[in-house]
Amino acid sequence: MNAAVKITDARDFGRVAVLMGGRSAEREVSLKSGAAVRAALLRRGVDAHGVDAGADVLRQLADGGFDRAFIALHGRGGEDGVIQGVLETLGLPYTGSGVLGSALGMDKVRSKWLWRSLGLAVPDFEVITNEGGALDVNALAAKLGLPLMIKPAHEGSSLGVSKVTAKEQLAAAIAAARELDAVVLAERFIRGGEYTCSILGRETLPAIRIETPREFYDYEAKYFAADTSYLCPCGLPAAQEQAMQRLALQAFEVLGCRGWGRVDFMLDGAGQPWLIEVNTVPGMTDHSLVPMAAREAGISFDDLVWRILETSYAR
Repeated sequence: MNAAVKITDARDFGRVAVLMGGRSAEREVSLKSGAAVRAALLRRGVDAHGVDAGADVLRQLADGGFDRAFIALHGRGGEDGVIQGVLETLGLPYTGSGVLGSALGMDKVRSKWLWRSLGLAVPDFEVITNEGGALDVNALAAKLGLPLMIKPAHEGSSLGVSKVTAKEQLAAAIAAARELDAVVLAERFIRGGEYTCSILGRETLPAIRIETPREFYDYEAKYFAADTSYLCPCGLPAAQEQAMQRLALQAFEVLGCRGWGRVDFMLDGAGQPWLIEVNTVPGMTDHSLVPMAAREAGISFDDLVWRILETSYAR
């Protein structure tokens, strides 16, 4: 990974495309992130322009006279290596992870295969596809135990995710996930606290503990519920938090991710952290988790956005 580049003059960034919106299921969240990012860049004097990454994004980028791109796209098309490949082809530097890291980070199955191959702790899981005949829900429940989590393999923001507490719920949960993805992940449920560690460059920011009265931290809890709590400082002993931060950075980098992102964990009753997923383009409103962790580290939202834009110089 290249050494971090520090920019002191906003003019050095040139004309910046803030990529947002797109066509994924996370479009609305991305529009909010992109608007917040662009506003922060404008406050710092950067020549930033919002670009809604629709079907004409290639033309917009080719004709826009841009010098670099800040990717604020969430989900497919923006977080999975697709837009990164477009930007590579156009020769436009961009923020965050490259094609490989983005693709692996967005793929819950392959990221877990890789983590597990390196001895990192991931919950037991099974991959469900449309191939191989009828699914034996009894065998699946017996192998992973109940409750378990059902997830689309290539979605974010907990879209299509269900917590299954009885075998009778499995078919409906899998069908709901399949509406978004042909590949579905069934994952052992870890009882314990939910934590997330944000990464900026090669620095890990303070961990956040997430608490919700809902069954799990679902889409409603993330974006609309008033009763979701975020604890930062997270309340863990310093040594335990530091161990989790080191694991977050290791899990992030072995996937080829770089620049900035977030790694999510479950911490079981014995204090064992279990890797759940990585986010290579997390939410970037002033209520999102990465900005929250940055504030605890003494980094304002505007400074955070500036430092993320600096990651575009890694190319």
